[in-house]
Amino acid sequence: MSLRNKKILLTGADGFIGSHLAEKLVRLGYDVRAFVYYNSFNSWGWLDDSDPEIKNALEIFSGDIRDPNGVRTAMKGCDIVLHLAALIAIPYSYHSPDSYIETNIRGTLNIVQAAKDIGVEKVVHTSTSEVYGTAQFVPITENHPLQGQSPYSASKIGADQIALSFYNSFQTPLTVLRPFNTYGPRQSARAVIPTVITQIASGSKTIKLGDTRPTRDFSYIDDTVMGFIAAMESSEAVGKTINIGSSFEISIADTAHLIGELMGVEINICQENERLRPERSEVNRLFASNVLAKKVLKWSPKFERLEGFKEGLLHTIEWFKNPENLKKYKIDIYNK
Repeated sequence: MSLRNKKILLTGADGFIGSHLAEKLVRLGYDVRAFVYYNSFNSWGWLDDSDPEIKNALEIFSGDIRDPNGVRTAMKGCDIVLHLAALIAIPYSYHSPDSYIETNIRGTLNIVQAAKDIGVEKVVHTSTSEVYGTAQFVPITENHPLQGQSPYSASKIGADQIALSFYNSFQTPLTVLRPFNTYGPRQSARAVIPTVITQIASGSKTIKLGDTRPTRDFSYIDDTVMGFIAAMESSEAVGKTINIGSSFEISIADTAHLIGELMGVEINICQENERLRPERSEVNRLFASNVLAKKVLKWSPKFERLEGFKEGLLHTIEWFKNPENLKKYKIDIYNK
């Protein structure tokens, strides 16, 4: 499906994945309206750090995904919607779950309601591997049961189901894209890979972490971005939920030691209680099946297996080691 003459609304364009996706879309020649979270600082989030030619090519819309009128205004004149705006930090969801309901569920409702009324050609809604909870079988296919093991994951289950209900009820052309653990430059230190890298880069050899036993399926940002573009361009993906993952499993402990090795430092891991999830809330195993993505989207990860993971980590380490980038992070404070 050729979309080069279409107008794309990208929500969450100021965030980690969203900013990378915005930049890639512009470089590929797409016409992008970037929905960023309104704030009095007039900050566009990570887009502030984009090259001038990228920023000049973007149409910026500042708003709040929780506001239905703002969402509808942002969507006017757009043909495609890539919906990434969400609250994603799990620890914060433990004490402020209402904000996750309002942002993730109501925000998604605002998107699909406006899409239905305006008649957009395609919506790609962003899910998360957290909706699966701890794997009951591996690799995890899209038919795996959904388990709300945190308020965050429960809110994303709700958001996914709201989105799919509009496809089932009103034939709103929609795809649910379910990325596994994306990493790369600009990621928040609430995630484990930036947590480890920033601590080592600041000179520490004793790395503070939570539970290091769980396994994750990490996807480098470039692969995740291309998954969104493939989902946007695929007519076969309408009505489907599709995993985007590397199909490579590694523990948090092994990840931390691998980062240390790549950075030339022998590390010790110190477990801090405040970094631990409640026992039944911890997702102990994630390991993606990407068979459906390969079949429907014709997408495959470029950063595959251990060697691909190392390559992605090296790119990420290089970015974080830049003093101008590292100083953006409060390394001594646990980022929830």
